[in-house]
Amino acid sequence: MKKVVILTGAGISAESGISTFRDSDGLWEQYRVEDVATPEGYAKDKALVLDFYNQRRRQLATVQPNEGHKQLVRLEQYFDVQIITQNVDNLHEQAGSKNVLHLHGELTKARSERNDNLIVDIGYNDIHLGDKAPDGAQLRPHIVWFGEAVPNIEPAAALCEQADFFVVIGTSMNVYPAAGLIHYVPRTSPCYLVDPKAVTVSRNIKVIQEKAGTGVKKVVDELINTI
Repeated sequence: MKKVVILTGAGISAESGISTFRDSDGLWEQYRVEDVATPEGYAKDKALVLDFYNQRRRQLATVQPNEGHKQLVRLEQYFDVQIITQNVDNLHEQAGSKNVLHLHGELTKARSERNDNLIVDIGYNDIHLGDKAPDGAQLRPHIVWFGEAVPNIEPAAALCEQADFFVVIGTSMNVYPAAGLIHYVPRTSPCYLVDPKAVTVSRNIKVIQEKAGTGVKKVVDELINTI
């Protein structure tokens, strides 16, 4: 079975109602990046940062996967589908995707301040000051903040090296290190990009300038027709 590697960003979740950071009405308009998405911001005001992610978690509990997510599940009937996502939501999993690698962490998990590998499932519950990990340290969001290492980037690169097809959905390809993953994809492997906005790409990619809900179906149909 051929391997399709998918890289998804905020655009695929936007249609489900998840606020994006980079749009004019996105979350960055309400908060400074430095305050809510850096280790320094967390050290300065833990309560603010915890509340920011509590709000996002509560929102996640109210939304559902959209057609873009569902089409990727459909693709699993025909290919070995591996999803690499920059998103911290669980909409791929909710839709039924079996293989999802999160680059930037997961909203429904928390971890110890002292031990990055001590991760606990919290579902859609809030994290409060005083909530402790099993090692007694304060729980923090299981999110990769700006300035922190991206532990899953090497496994992601390894997946890309094995890709027979590579599909990018809903990401500008401007956020590194994720944007660099395309350079690991074999030159002989067809690449697709689904995004409603014009995106500058550095190699031969078939661009479907549509939202994920309609654009992903077109890519999935085309891939299935290659069998």
